[in-house]
Amino acid sequence: MSQSTTPAQGHEGPTLLGHPAGLFVLFFAELWERFCYYGMRALLALYIAQAFFSELDPESAQSSASASYGGFTAMVYALGIFGGSVADRILGYRRTIVLGGLFIAAGEFFLMVPKGAHFGFEQKEIFFFGLALLIVGNGLFKPNISSLVGKLYKQGDPRRDGGFTIFYMGINIGAAIAPVACQAFAAYMGTDGKPDYRYGFALAGAGMLLGLVCFWAFIRVLGDQGLPPKGKEGFGPILMVILGGIIVAPGVYALLSLKEDAVGYILYACFAAIAVFLISVGLKEEKAQRERLYVLVLLLFLNCVFWIGFEQAGNSLNFFAEKQLEPFRVGAWAMPGPWWQSVNAVLIVLFGPIFSWLWVALDKKNLNPSIPAKFGLGFCGMGLGFLVINQGIGSASAAGLVMWYFLLGLYVVHTLGELCLSPVGLSMVTKLAPARMTGMVMGAWFISIATGNFIAGKVSSWAAEEAGKAADALGKVQAYGHVFQYMIYLGLGVGIGVILLSRVMNKWMHGVK
Repeated sequence: MSQSTTPAQGHEGPTLLGHPAGLFVLFFAELWERFCYYGMRALLALYIAQAFFSELDPESAQSSASASYGGFTAMVYALGIFGGSVADRILGYRRTIVLGGLFIAAGEFFLMVPKGAHFGFEQKEIFFFGLALLIVGNGLFKPNISSLVGKLYKQGDPRRDGGFTIFYMGINIGAAIAPVACQAFAAYMGTDGKPDYRYGFALAGAGMLLGLVCFWAFIRVLGDQGLPPKGKEGFGPILMVILGGIIVAPGVYALLSLKEDAVGYILYACFAAIAVFLISVGLKEEKAQRERLYVLVLLLFLNCVFWIGFEQAGNSLNFFAEKQLEPFRVGAWAMPGPWWQSVNAVLIVLFGPIFSWLWVALDKKNLNPSIPAKFGLGFCGMGLGFLVINQGIGSASAAGLVMWYFLLGLYVVHTLGELCLSPVGLSMVTKLAPARMTGMVMGAWFISIATGNFIAGKVSSWAAEEAGKAADALGKVQAYGHVFQYMIYLGLGVGIGVILLSRVMNKWMHGVK
């Protein structure tokens, strides 16, 4: 691969593979941050059930762990709204990303605390404070590195969707490696044949530190993108944000300690407030920008609904792979349940370049589907994926086990749907939002994901509760099928509706594709 110094399609600066070279700096930084997140995520619900709810029956422990997991993943995305504002107004994108990564790494190492009391605090209290630090760090890191990708391209640059898809591949290379590496390391460090998940969290934290090294070592390639706002260049703003994060973390911990419904009410209120704010901003804009903001609000809502189904992966489907799946075997070796968390990411790495090429090829022929149409296709993929797993549940053995290839089929179809929606969704935010609000609106995008993640946790708890009512193993797996049936209706119903309305929505986007 040679690096060109010729500006490509109006972008000033070096390019690589036809894209700004800075894209690949962000690619590797995000790769290792996602290694950190998805390595921890693959083990989190299983560890919470094992470490903190072991006195309950298995289904009750799973239900409680699912609720905790849903609350955590929701808040991980929710704080993105504040991280975007910090970057826009105080630190700039670069410094906000670095501080976020340091908070994330610290949080991972807090998760390693062993059983017992330490400095007057119980293991569970320290563990959940570590989750709070992770939430604060992700709020600073995640929306801003995505926003910085968008800033590498000028408005109207047809490479932007392809650039976000390449960036999305970086996310998923990290996500593909992480569950396997962290579970294998936890198993290696375990005793009595049981993995010690704490060491998996440690490896995830090391991945975050490596991501920061990648980012800082090649930061000059970004040129003048992501620098601090004028007048905010000194160390004072950095210290202010560090202290702010330390102050916010106990508040986040308190929210994690509340009943999960309290977190839900806060998320619903935030999501509603964001929608009202964007609409009110739109009322003051000229017609084209006003209607773009209206479409943006609708797509934020659709994004929330999509993740209700898709985020069953780390929760109900994770427990499903552990308990209800006839595993993939090679000789005497059986694939560990957490490894299934890598499958979606591997498929995105395989299919991502195809989709990146496809959107550009279709655009040249004026056949590229509009953003709303792509959202509709994504929903259809989500619904059809649950249809596949329900076919497997319908043919489950008397022991309540489903053959592994049905779960693989679900992930294949879900991946195709995700590639229609999520990468172009990130790009859509930077296209529809006014330039002065890019960071904040990117945070709003993650609030929509947060709300979807929270509701996904409720759905996973519901699946566990339904399974707990069953009298035998076959009844337990059929209980999952009952809950998944609603995900089929949701995905296909919304997907077909959005496709039918896509022409009207696209008209209101005034040329944004």
